Amino acid sequence: MSRYIEGEARSQSVLFPEQLDDWIADDNPVRAVDAFVAELDLAELAFEAAEPAATGRPSYHPAVLLKLYIYGYLNRIRSSRRLEREAQRNVELMWLTGRLAPDFKTIADFRRGNGC
Repeated sequence: MSRYIEGEARSQSVLFPEQLDDWIADDNPVRAVDAFVAELDLAELAFEAAEPAATGRPSYHPAVLLKLYIYGYLNRIRSSRRLEREAQRNVELMWLTGRLAPDFKTIADFRRGNGC
């Protein structure tokens, strides 16, 4: 028996709790960002793709991309490529975006198309 604190095996079947919500504290700022964006009327604010097109490939909802952008602004992450990387590895962003991880071009196009 080792005299060190042992971590869990990386090969275990579940690394996260069953609910991602368990990892985000009640006073975490991402909850405020989520609540703020949920109250906005994105169509009235003239966000592109606020009304989905009837044909073609489905796009990301503008609320998801706005949450990602606001999170980046609050945490001094300006680069679209860094935001893409953070969305893939940061638990707060996984919670905020519903585990969606848009690529850097999608994030950059959202910024350019919506005057962010």
